[in-house]
Amino acid sequence: MSKIRPSKGAPFARILGVGGYRPTRVVPNEVILETIDSSDEWIRSRSGIETRHWANDEETVAAMSLEASGKAIADAGITAEQIGGVIVSTVSHFKQTPAVATEIADRLGTAKAAAFDISAGCAGFGYGLTLAKGMIVEGSAEYVLVIGVERLSDLTDLEDRATAFLFGDGAGAVVVGPAEEPHIGPTVWGSEGDKSETIKQTVPWTDYRNGEVDKFPAITQEGQAVFRWAVFEMAKVAQQALDAAGISPDDLDVFIPHQANERIIDSMVKTLKLPEHVTVARDVRTTGNTSAASIPLAMERLLATGEAKSGDTALVIGFGAGLVYAATVVTLP
Repeated sequence: MSKIRPSKGAPFARILGVGGYRPTRVVPNEVILETIDSSDEWIRSRSGIETRHWANDEETVAAMSLEASGKAIADAGITAEQIGGVIVSTVSHFKQTPAVATEIADRLGTAKAAAFDISAGCAGFGYGLTLAKGMIVEGSAEYVLVIGVERLSDLTDLEDRATAFLFGDGAGAVVVGPAEEPHIGPTVWGSEGDKSETIKQTVPWTDYRNGEVDKFPAITQEGQAVFRWAVFEMAKVAQQALDAAGISPDDLDVFIPHQANERIIDSMVKTLKLPEHVTVARDVRTTGNTSAASIPLAMERLLATGEAKSGDTALVIGFGAGLVYAATVVTLP
């Protein structure tokens, strides 16, 4: 018989607060057209993107995270000292170590919270949310801060016609805490590493360091392959998340998919046969693809504009480089 004392965590977990930060510089498609042979109409028709935000020198990954986190903590009605864990999902923090989460935990004023970074691309928020839920139910933390943050402008090749217009910068954060009822459903997540070449960094950092290439590494992708995968396979994953939560599309109030491309969003809505009453996040139009930050940023905007309200039932799904994915059903804070 085990001598280990059982955990004393909460029975369930939920999102208690959300916050977002978008850099001050707004970049219209006209700026992108200075370096690629395209048109505003082509960009809008292919992606739905009209503008995106790019960070300045002061808007670092840590700085944007702190802004978003402060709003999420205030929205949750707790103090930073109560946070027992900080999880940061990012692919654009250029210090290999230490994790930027440790800096954020310290600067927020947490009481030495557990802090770590994860790399799960555009599915990173879903991965972080799932880990936070586990920490709370297991009892290792009462409140966990989950941050999705990117400075993808640093990893954008402005001469790559396929990707130059896609990416934006920003940070989104949520506070996850204890609950007496289930407000975060089972996560349907996974990876398809055999398709990893469809979204990738152009070359390893070592190639650039060693002078084997002159151009700074950037994110590139095979657009059509990614589109087909997202439309056909991720709609199945979204349906699996609904089934795991025990609800149907009719029970949904809000759909918050990764803000990669409005055509992908439209196709998923059609495949899932979402009713007209379901509010669909379309933050991609003015924020672009912010990878791990896109879902919490879209969530924050829907609540701020009144398009969604506290207590709504939302399906969230992220998918991207890896290829990785994560979907779950949540109650909005």
